[in-house]
Parts: sequence; C-alpha cells; structure tokens
Amino acid sequence: MTSTTPATGTETTAAAKKADLKLEAVVIPVSDVDRSKKFYQDLGWRLDADFAFDNGFRVVQVTPPGSPASIQFGTRITNQRPGTAEGIYLVVSDIAAARDQLAALGADVSDVFHPEAPGAQFGQVSDGQAGGLATDRASYGSFASFHDLDGNAYLIQEVTTRLPGRVGTTATEYASVHDLVGALKRASIAHGEHEVRNGGTFDENWPEWYAAYMVAENHGDELPR
Repeated sequence: MTSTTPATGTETTAAAKKADLKLEAVVIPVSDVDRSKKFYQDLGWRLDADFAFDNGFRVVQVTPPGSPASIQFGTRITNQRPGTAEGIYLVVSDIAAARDQLAALGADVSDVFHPEAPGAQFGQVSDGQAGGLATDRASYGSFASFHDLDGNAYLIQEVTTRLPGRVGTTATEYASVHDLVGALKRASIAHGEHEVRNGGTFDENWPEWYAAYMVAENHGDELPR
C-alpha cells in the first residue's frame, strides 16, 4: 500500500541532494595485457593494481600523473575490440612540454595542433586541423594526440583557465608543481597589468590578489582586475 503521508522537510532535502558520481576509471580494450602494462608504466603512469583470477579474469589499473581518474584493461573485462577506444582526454597546462615529454618516453605522439573547424580535434573533419598552438594560446584550444600499442586513441588538451562551472567551488587544486608554477606565472603577469591600471604603484596586498586570481582561474570564475 502506498503511503500518502507528506514527506518531512528532512526527507525532501535528502531526496533533492545529488549524489556524487566521481569518474573513477575508463576501461580500454587491449590485445596483450603485459605489453600494455609495460607501455603505460614506461610513460610514467602509476601502476595501481594487477589482479588475476583462476577464471581468466585479470584487471590492470594505471593512472596518468596528476589524474584523479584511471585507465583499466585486462582479460575478460570488455567486449570491445582492441584498439577501438577513442577520444580519451588528458588535460595539461603546457601542451608543448607535455607533448615533448611523451615523445621522449616513447609515445608516438603528434605535433601540437589546433582545430580550425568545430570538432576537428577528433580527426573526423576534413582539413580541419592546423599546426601549432591556438591563436593567443586560448585555453581549451591546443591539442596533441597519441595512440597506445593497440591503437587506443588519446587526445591531449591544454587548459589554463576553466570555463565557469567546470570545477567544484569547495576546493582549489593543482595536480603538480608544474601546474602550480604556471598558475603563479599567469597571476604575476595579470597582477603587473593590475598595478599599471592603478597608477603603477606597488601593491602591498599582492598576496591576497594572487590568491583571489588563482582561485578564480582554477574555478572558472570572473578574474579580478
């Protein structure tokens, strides 16, 4: 029998609250688990797990440096054909440095490019990609790509300033020292412009200004001027 008793305020609040759904891992199909394991470890990706069971199931999990989400592969883990995973995004703060590092570690990585047509970064639009960084090095605009040994495709994207609403407002995080240094440099340049606009005098409150700028940039909020 269905109750018709009105929900209490507490029950209504609980029902309205959204459960956190945090992306933990993406499963990719590979043909040789040990070969793939070595490939990703050679790239410097952290090995989190390698569990094998008597029924033939095996799962390997690796995590890219600085990433909260991981990649999983193994045996009896997916029906996808090896090499069919596409468009797995890896976000970096310096696309040129990331591209060169991956190449030095043995990845077959493309040159840096930017799309000249919507969606061209995925390679499905004819003549839509142009070499080099995006105009004015716009955040979200510069890419590189690479494939693993089976052909699973990764897309590397440079993101320096987040669009509004893309990051939770409760924490400001940087994945690495390199990312933090980059944020400090951008804050320094912006603060120099801020001082010029205010008569060129030294700003004694520059630590507070830096902090406000870096938090706003990280969260995609309006930047201080």
